[in-house]
Amino acid sequence: MEALSSQIVNLAAKLEPEHDTQGAFERLLENEMIRRLNRYQLTDRVLHNKYGMSFSDFKTRRVVEERGYSFEAESDFWDWEMALDGIETVETMLAELRGGRVH
Repeated sequence: MEALSSQIVNLAAKLEPEHDTQGAFERLLENEMIRRLNRYQLTDRVLHNKYGMSFSDFKTRRVVEERGYSFEAESDFWDWEMALDGIETVETMLAELRGGRVH
């Protein structure tokens, strides 16, 4: 990995002044991961409420087919699938970053 520019390091230090450089970047990464996790979880909740079922039930009941393969149903299917995959991915990344630390 190339070295980070001094400008980037200085900005990170300003955003996270209570941490050393490593800690500042870990904290910034953690915050971004949490932001993404929240966005994915919101998508999951919104679609769960919209259809009144889990994604698993949505697939099993073939809602996309039932709704005539409408753009809305297909788009929701892919958004929902991406959100659930994102939740799993980000949770794994957070656990790796935290390395067992409790927050």
